[in-house]
Amino acid sequence: MSNLGVILDAAHQKHDPRWCARGVCVACVVELMDREDASTVRKSAALAGVLDLLKTAGVVRDIFQQDERVCLHFSSALLKMLISVEDSAVLDRIIQVLVQLLLDLKDEQFLHYILEELHTQLCEGRGGKFLPHVTFLGKLVDTVPFLPQILTTVHLNVLECIILCILNPDEELKAAMCYVFRGVWASEAALQSLPHKLKESLCVLLLHTLTHACSIHLTINGLGLLVLMLREGDLVCWLMNQSQIPKNEEEEGTELSIQTCSLPLILKGLLLHSDECVQVVSVQCVSAALIHCPSQYCAPFIQADLPEFLFERMSSNNDVLLWSVYDCLLLLCEDAAFFSQCHSVYGIESLVRSLRIVLSLTNVEVKIKGLQLLTTILERQPSAVRLFPTVPGFAYVAEVLQRGIALSCFRAATQAACAASALFRLNHQSSPVHYGELKKIVEALTSRCDELPSHFISQQRRCFSNSDSGSQSFRAGVFLIQALASFQEVSRLMVGLASEASMKENTLDEKNEDDTLESVCVCLLHCCDRVYIPTVTKVCERFPSPQLLEPFFSGLTLQFILSPSLMPAFAAKLASSGFIRLTLELKARLCSRYRHSSLNAACCSFILKKLCVCLLSQPDPVTGKHMQGMYEEEVEYVLRECLPSLCCHVCDWPSLLVEVPTESQNTQFCLLHLLYLSLQHNDRLLPDATVFPAVVRFVCMMQEQHDSLPPSILLPVFYLLAVTQESNPDLDGIALNNIAKALSSGPLSFSLLSSPHPSLLRFVFRYPALSERFGVRVLSGWLAGGLELLVCGEKEQSVPDLSKNLESSVLLELMEKTPSIILTLLGVLCEDNVLVAALASQVLQYCLQSGHTCSSAHTHLFKPALLKLLQRVTCDSDSTGERKVPGWILEVLCLVQNILPAHSDMDNTDFKLVYHVSNLVGKVKNSNSEFLLPALKYLYSCLALCPTHTAERVVSMLLGNTGVMELLQVQMSSLSSFLNTSPIICCSLLLLSSLITLQHTLSAKVHKIVSLDLEDMVKALTFYKRHTDSLELVCTVRLMQAVLDVDLSSPVVCISECAGLQHPLQPSDGALYPLSYRGATSLMTALQNLLLQKEEILLIASVNCLRSLIGFLHRRKPAIAQYLVCQPWNRFLLYSLLNSGANLTLHPATLGLLTLLVHWSEGITQWVSDIECVCEAAESKGVKELGENSTHTLKLLLTECCVFSLSNELRARVHSLLESLNEVPPSETNTRALVQIGSLSVCLLDFTVNTHPFTE
Repeated sequence: MSNLGVILDAAHQKHDPRWCARGVCVACVVELMDREDASTVRKSAALAGVLDLLKTAGVVRDIFQQDERVCLHFSSALLKMLISVEDSAVLDRIIQVLVQLLLDLKDEQFLHYILEELHTQLCEGRGGKFLPHVTFLGKLVDTVPFLPQILTTVHLNVLECIILCILNPDEELKAAMCYVFRGVWASEAALQSLPHKLKESLCVLLLHTLTHACSIHLTINGLGLLVLMLREGDLVCWLMNQSQIPKNEEEEGTELSIQTCSLPLILKGLLLHSDECVQVVSVQCVSAALIHCPSQYCAPFIQADLPEFLFERMSSNNDVLLWSVYDCLLLLCEDAAFFSQCHSVYGIESLVRSLRIVLSLTNVEVKIKGLQLLTTILERQPSAVRLFPTVPGFAYVAEVLQRGIALSCFRAATQAACAASALFRLNHQSSPVHYGELKKIVEALTSRCDELPSHFISQQRRCFSNSDSGSQSFRAGVFLIQALASFQEVSRLMVGLASEASMKENTLDEKNEDDTLESVCVCLLHCCDRVYIPTVTKVCERFPSPQLLEPFFSGLTLQFILSPSLMPAFAAKLASSGFIRLTLELKARLCSRYRHSSLNAACCSFILKKLCVCLLSQPDPVTGKHMQGMYEEEVEYVLRECLPSLCCHVCDWPSLLVEVPTESQNTQFCLLHLLYLSLQHNDRLLPDATVFPAVVRFVCMMQEQHDSLPPSILLPVFYLLAVTQESNPDLDGIALNNIAKALSSGPLSFSLLSSPHPSLLRFVFRYPALSERFGVRVLSGWLAGGLELLVCGEKEQSVPDLSKNLESSVLLELMEKTPSIILTLLGVLCEDNVLVAALASQVLQYCLQSGHTCSSAHTHLFKPALLKLLQRVTCDSDSTGERKVPGWILEVLCLVQNILPAHSDMDNTDFKLVYHVSNLVGKVKNSNSEFLLPALKYLYSCLALCPTHTAERVVSMLLGNTGVMELLQVQMSSLSSFLNTSPIICCSLLLLSSLITLQHTLSAKVHKIVSLDLEDMVKALTFYKRHTDSLELVCTVRLMQAVLDVDLSSPVVCISECAGLQHPLQPSDGALYPLSYRGATSLMTALQNLLLQKEEILLIASVNCLRSLIGFLHRRKPAIAQYLVCQPWNRFLLYSLLNSGANLTLHPATLGLLTLLVHWSEGITQWVSDIECVCEAAESKGVKELGENSTHTLKLLLTECCVFSLSNELRARVHSLLESLNEVPPSETNTRALVQIGSLSVCLLDFTVNTHPFTE
């Protein structure tokens, strides 16, 4: 202020220093404001200094407190300057000084003075310059909080003067006036004091102003004032009813008539404004008007087509504008005209397009509001008009909902789920129905729910607590409730679509399996099983919610309608996972004392109509039988009557079971049915120690009252007793007697015992008193139950195969614990029911095969019973022998024969069995393979296993049976067609081989000769080996070995000569007759080729036969034998076997072949390298690791080598190996035992490499 001091130097010297502060003399500033000769620039600079002082609170106030007149004079001067100054910057500074001065002084009297001065200047300057004064008043209203109330109470005249400014053509002045009144309207206290007439006048003038406004400033200020005005219901009503105010008589001479448009039209026009701020405030004005009474005010806006303009504004990216538009349209949706005039149809595409953009923004509130609008439109849209008639439109909104559901904000995702629920309505589906998009929405909901456990499962008590509604847990719980509601709605939609054939078949793409009704139904069931059930179960473990459970159970109920074919497995899974218990406990907790009736109805509908009924209609999970199929309606009636009122906890059930009922016992029956169904699927509602005594007391109570158990309750009672018995002490005599009476007298006792559950089987055989009376019937029923089950699946199979599932059967368990049950099973074996007896035989077969249930000590129980059956079949057979004989009897015989110890004597029963079997073989047809195969297997096993002193009787019995020999003849005749192999042929070959060998040894008498074509056998081994089963090749080789061992001459067989023999015979052919030289070479080549196949049993059989062939040739023509042995092909064969790995190098067949070549070549020179290879392999592996057959074969080889001259090194190795072999302890392997190869049991001795010393 040095310049000021210079300008007013004379005056400044007179000023008291107290008027100065920080280099500014306030007195000089006051005097400067009064001087007309001072420039505006100097005055502005002086005011700037005052503003600097005003920045420090109290400085200027302390100065002016010296003389208040100076302050008033200074303020008056500044107000006068508002009229005289033209520079806007200076005017702003003056206004700033005035405002800051009022704030600094904090003097209400000074404020009144300013307002009076302001009113005076406004009155004196009518028609003049008012903008600075109105602007100053607007800033003052913003700055001083209590000023609006002072204006409306004390200085109302100021507002009355200002309101006239609205008629001024200056839009800046009008904008400033609107700003002042906006501040007044923002104060609730001031608004109460404002006269109603003044309000109405201002409303008219404001409508006029907005109608004719051109500047953006005036438009925004006017709309800002209008928004505040629309808070008052009376003004809203007045504004909505005003379209034009007629001119007053006093205003007839004015140039401007006050013409206005209606408020809807004004706001509609402002929506077209280019400025988005104007659009936002315009939409907010509409919402502010509608919020008071949508039913009254929606119609004018709808008639003005405002919804159309609002939908057009959705193309903006301004989130504030979008939120306002969504909110306004939500209010307009309250009126039915919004939908009847098709505004929803017009704008749905714009809304969906807008939501697609909004979902990518960060403003969550906009997303929620937009999804809320979509939900409202979908919910209220009339069913007669479709919003999405085409597939693309439906796919578009479905995609938006999927994105909305996937939002991280639970509130937005919940609103998207609400919209999805509304979309899941029949009238919203496109034509054709887009099942693929419906499935995607379901999957999106499920995926979102799958993420919930990590957020809130650990806070169950907070999920549904209103006191914590802002927490993530609460919001997640709300989302889960809405997701379940959506799941329920889409299930209802699928039910509706399935009921309409046209909708069901009207798929978008028939080739796309994911776009079908069935695929959506399967998806719903999968989502329910994978996500909803585990999630709801975890949530309700601690804090169950009726709002959550009601849609959950309703949705589960609908699944039984949508996917009936999948429900058996689904219902069983629910029952096994404790769902019956869960539902009953929730029902008891939430629905007792007549609470939550809708939840009670949903629970009862789920348990009764769907879950229990489905379980009752399905077979037992263990036995596979319909245990209560015939009484399903009766059980359903009991459940329907009792479930709605059954609201007690499961732990209270035992006391209800033992109470003597006053009226009906249906409640007790209902509890038993529920316990039975749950326990049947491994869900124990109560401990076994609780259930067992309660059910026992219930049965005793019924017997004491002389009441028989109803048919429908008999099975649950005894099932519960049987299953829970293991963890309880045995029954006493009284209880056991009551149970036996119930079993005997019950109407269902026969069917119950005829098709028992495994637990009942165990229960009956636990007590001798029960097993003696019901054992055979229970055991027969168990077997018949398995028969019925398997025959249903395999209609063509007369005797089902039970061996696949018997390993875990309770019958085998009982047979292990109680061997006496074998007697009961043998009793079943002798029953008249042939099929049940066959099943019993299969059980016995399994026992014999497994070896852990029946030992050889029990065979004396089997053979008499089987002999009795064979005798019965023999007596029942007619003279033609065409009666079909069951082969299962002989299968048991074969297995019994297999478990006999080696060289066990045959008693009279065994000979009778052989006799009857051989007789039956002769009587049955050759096509009866079901009987012939086990019969031949049994006869062969008898020959293979019987001791030498009893073999003669068996051989004579078979050779004397022409029927058996004729059968063998038929089978030998089929050797020419080796393309059709049969196990019967294989068994016939083995049986004939044994007969030839034993007849030669025992010189038994033959009554029927079998013709054998040697040429066919050689051809089969030479040409048909690729098309012939290996087992049949082995059996053929075995028969060839047998006939070669007897020099092709046996009373058992008549061997035809080989083809191509010329008579008179050549010397070589004559020596080998009936085998020619060509036949011998062909047979040797065939055997060598079979060796190259390197199959285990084929190797052994071929080597044995090759040994027999060389021996036969040596006996007939030694030169031919030596010639064939020394052929180069033998060296190649031996090389191939020795170089095929260590396992094959020391294989008994390889060692036997080398032994054979060393012995018959009468020299060792050419085999030295092969012998060294064998020695090296044996030394490397160790002779203790060799098998018994390999050990004996190697010992024979080394013994043969010692006969010839060897090098010292090789001789030492041979002797060393021989010493090691002699130290190996003998094996306990029974070479006369039977081994299973394919479908045959063959004697191990027949297929072991021959290690007997060579005979010349």
